[in-house]
Amino acid sequence: MARQFDIPVFYKSSVISRVKTARHMQDPRKRDLLPTVLDFGAVRFILARHFGFCFGVENAVEIAYKTLEAHAEQRVFFLSEMIHNPNVNWDLQERGVRFIFTSSGAQLVPWDELTPADIVVVPAFGTTLEIQETLAERGIDPYTYNTTCPFVEKVWKRSAQLGESGYTVVVHGKATHEETRATFSHSIRSAPTVVVLDVKEARILAEVIQGTLGTEAFMTHFAHTCSAGFDPAQHLVRIGVVNQTTMLASETWEIAQMLQQAMVERYGAAQLPSHFADTSDTLCYATNENQNATYALIQHGADIGLVVGGYNSSNTSHIVELCEAAMPTYFIRNADEIASSQNINHFKLHTRQMATTASWLPAKRPLDIALTCGASCPDAIVEGVLFRVLSFFAATRSLEDVLQPYPELQRGA
Repeated sequence: MARQFDIPVFYKSSVISRVKTARHMQDPRKRDLLPTVLDFGAVRFILARHFGFCFGVENAVEIAYKTLEAHAEQRVFFLSEMIHNPNVNWDLQERGVRFIFTSSGAQLVPWDELTPADIVVVPAFGTTLEIQETLAERGIDPYTYNTTCPFVEKVWKRSAQLGESGYTVVVHGKATHEETRATFSHSIRSAPTVVVLDVKEARILAEVIQGTLGTEAFMTHFAHTCSAGFDPAQHLVRIGVVNQTTMLASETWEIAQMLQQAMVERYGAAQLPSHFADTSDTLCYATNENQNATYALIQHGADIGLVVGGYNSSNTSHIVELCEAAMPTYFIRNADEIASSQNINHFKLHTRQMATTASWLPAKRPLDIALTCGASCPDAIVEGVLFRVLSFFAATRSLEDVLQPYPELQRGA
C-alpha cells in the first residue's frame, strides 16, 4: 500500500480527491493514461490522469508542518522555498518561516544571524554540501529537518557510484536551479561533472566526444557548468547521464541516446559498455507519470488549456511547453489570476513576464478546457481554478451529478 502523508487539510480538495481515488481504484497499476472528463454541460473540464503533489512534495510538506508544530517556540528557517509553489511558501511565511536564500541563490539571512538553537529545514530540492558544512560549523545539524526528495537523493547516490567506477557525470538540468546546484555539489566530490541544459547543448557535447569539436569549443559552452579542472579529452571517455528530476524525461532520454550514439561512433558498439553507463533507473517516476499524462491529455484534445503552478516551477513549465504546442494555453498560479470571463493574467514562459489576455474564454459551447498542474501545486488550488471558471457559465449540471461516476470518499479519508 502506498504511504499516506499527513497533509494540511487546506491543501486538499474533496472534488479532486474523489476523482483521483476513483481512478486509482479502477486502475491501481496506473496503466490507463486517459484523462478524466468532468462534463458540466456548457463546459467540460478535461483533467489529466496524473497531476498535483508527488511523493517527494507530500513528504516535504508533511515534514515542514510537523517541524513547525514541534518547534513553535523556536525560530524556523528554510534554506530556500521548500517547493516552487507560491501559496505553500506564503503560508509558511505567515507562520513565521524565513528563507535564508532566494531560489536563485541570493542570501537573505546572514549566516552570523543563525544560532545552534535555530531550526533550519532543507528544502525538497536538497542543498549543496558546502551549505551543509556551513550549517554544521554553526552547530546546526543539516540532516535533522531534511525534506530532500528521495528521488533527488537517488540521483546523488547514482552519481557517486558512477564516480567510484571511473565515469564522468553528465547532468541534464538547469545549472542555476536549486536541485541541479545541489546535485552538482554532491557529484563533483566523486566524479568530474558537466551540466547540459537541453538537446542543443548535448549535441555540442556529442561532437566533442566524437572529436569533431575540441577543448576550446567545450570551454566556450561549458566552462561555467563543469567541475574544476575538467579535461574533455580525459573526462569524456566514460560517462553516465543523470537529470534534474523535474526536467522532461523524454528529453533526458533523447540526450542519453545522443551521447550513447556518440560513444558508439567514437569507440564502436562492442566497446559501448566500457564508455557509457545505463542510468535510466534514476528518472523520477512521478515526473514521468505527469508528463505522460500530459501527452494523453493533449491527444484527447481541448479548446484551451489551463496549467496551474508556481511560475518558477521547472516541472510545471515543461507541462506548459507541451500544452502550448497543441492548444492556446494559460499558465496561472491560482484562481486569482482569472480576473473575469474576459481577462486572464498569465505567465509567458518565453519572455518570463506576466501578460493579460482579453477574450481568453472562447464562445464555443460546449467548451472543452484541459486542466492540469505541476507536482508542487495543491489540489485545492486546482479546485479553485475549476470553480472560478465554472462560475462564468449559466445553467450547468450540478457538481454531484457530474461526480456521480466517482464514489464519494468516506469521512476522514
